Amino acid sequence: MITCLCPDRESTQALGARLAPTLRAGDVILLSGDMGAGKSEFARGVARGLGIACAVPSPSFTILNVYEEGRVPLYHFDWYRIGDESELTDMGLDEYIGGNGVTLIEWHERASDLLPETALEVRLTPLENGAREITLIPRGEWENTHDHPGN
Repeated sequence: MITCLCPDRESTQALGARLAPTLRAGDVILLSGDMGAGKSEFARGVARGLGIACAVPSPSFTILNVYEEGRVPLYHFDWYRIGDESELTDMGLDEYIGGNGVTLIEWHERASDLLPETALEVRLTPLENGAREITLIPRGEWENTHDHPGN
């Protein structure tokens, strides 16, 4: 487990960008935090670090945004608005998780039964003046198969 203090959104994105080189196809990143905690900012940093140059909006209303132009594809989910897990299985979730790209999931707690055992949880906690504390928590075999950002 690693905890970092990010004083602003730029440093939140920078931490995501530092994580990106350690990611590979099949990896799953679980983004945790309240509304406005910085989950999408972190996702933008990961996208930038993967070589994705286009805008990376939150997929709040679309549930999934797919980016093919990076080093590996990026599947950015936001499960905040799902009614139940069947919505995700009906849209072919199993084609994305563990597939040929990196999967980022905001609000993963809404369908925890569908998550793989091995993932990296990124907890974002807002602090004063736009700062946030970000904790990286490996789940399953993650720690045995990945370097930490900055290593």
